[in-house]
Amino acid sequence: MRSTNPVLSRSDAFTPGHRQTGFQNPGPQQYAQPGHGYGPQQYGQPVYGAQAWGQPSGYAPQGQAPAVMTINDVLAKTGTLFVVLLAAAAVSWLFLPTALLYPVAIVSSLVAVVTSIVVTVRHSTSVPAIMVYTVAEGLMLGAWSRVFEYLYPGIVSQAVLGTLAATAVVLAAYRYLGVRVTGRLRRIVVLSVIAYAVVALVNFVVVLLGGSLGLTEIGSGAGMLSWLFAGIGVTLAVMCLLMDLEECERGVRMGAPAKESWRAGFGLMVTLVWLYTNILRILSFLRN
Repeated sequence: MRSTNPVLSRSDAFTPGHRQTGFQNPGPQQYAQPGHGYGPQQYGQPVYGAQAWGQPSGYAPQGQAPAVMTINDVLAKTGTLFVVLLAAAAVSWLFLPTALLYPVAIVSSLVAVVTSIVVTVRHSTSVPAIMVYTVAEGLMLGAWSRVFEYLYPGIVSQAVLGTLAATAVVLAAYRYLGVRVTGRLRRIVVLSVIAYAVVALVNFVVVLLGGSLGLTEIGSGAGMLSWLFAGIGVTLAVMCLLMDLEECERGVRMGAPAKESWRAGFGLMVTLVWLYTNILRILSFLRN
């Protein structure tokens, strides 16, 4: 069954039943073929294993098995992306003038949306697009976090701790309790994420035009729609994190190409940022 994760499902490397191309052991019928060193050699035919004249030393024979994705690869790529994300967030937090916070947050949000779509719809992994998304997301995250910190001092550190705590609980549930999102629940989560993204995009456009749907209000005066939208966001983010972990494990088990670890790290980063932003909004509801 093809993965239902919107990011990882674009790559056949995460699809059960897909065979990775690489070195294949020759069958019995191949050993008697000329040029393999077992049958009689033709005059002037190179001997198997001998280095050809003018061939550089260290030449790798064709058919060598390609590098495959490992858990260490996923952790390394995810860590790299978070370093870039936090560096970009630090730039907007520390060096942006107050008057530029909102413009930078809006422009970087648009760039992040476009590049995330590019990364998601491509079958091959585009590392440059992932990096562009990471930088844009970091600038957006730093700008919005600074706005929230100005309005509600101490709220950013609380949101970070809340995100880390939620992530730790999800990891423990996945590792020790075997919690998985499968079957009908998995399909419901995927459809809900798509619907949530569409509604969020429509709300974003309405806000840019000067209106409001009442879905993204902050502070103690936020209405029930804002509470509901943020609560659904946290729930879906937790479900997506469980699905991301399962997809990473499946990719390693199936021997996905090593480059797919960038896609796996990208999916984890998107989910954790989504979780953080919704926790940040919920905490603002409790602040005066």
